[in-house]
Amino acid sequence: MNCKEAEKKIPSFLQDDLDGRNLAEFVEHIDECPECMEELSIQFLVAEGMEQLEKGNSFNLQEALHYKLAEADDKIRLNRILRRILIWLEAAVVVAIVIALCVVFRL
Repeated sequence: MNCKEAEKKIPSFLQDDLDGRNLAEFVEHIDECPECMEELSIQFLVAEGMEQLEKGNSFNLQEALHYKLAEADDKIRLNRILRRILIWLEAAVVVAIVIALCVVFRL
């Protein structure tokens, strides 16, 4: 992912609208690109800061952004684990079908 693509995805990230692969690519780019991290921080400050000010809450935006990125990392890890489980389940189904066919046709 390049910077232009990452910057376009910032609003979607802030609204939790990025799915598995897009989220992983976005977070990977943000972790490696200080310019895009700065842009994310600015947009997060504007969006979250305004919301918190309207509510009258005190807040630490750097901590809140760090927490949001940590949540994204957790979501990415969970998606990868679930994908691996699905692959193993698919393989188990194929093996079960082969065994069933061998039993039925006495192979």
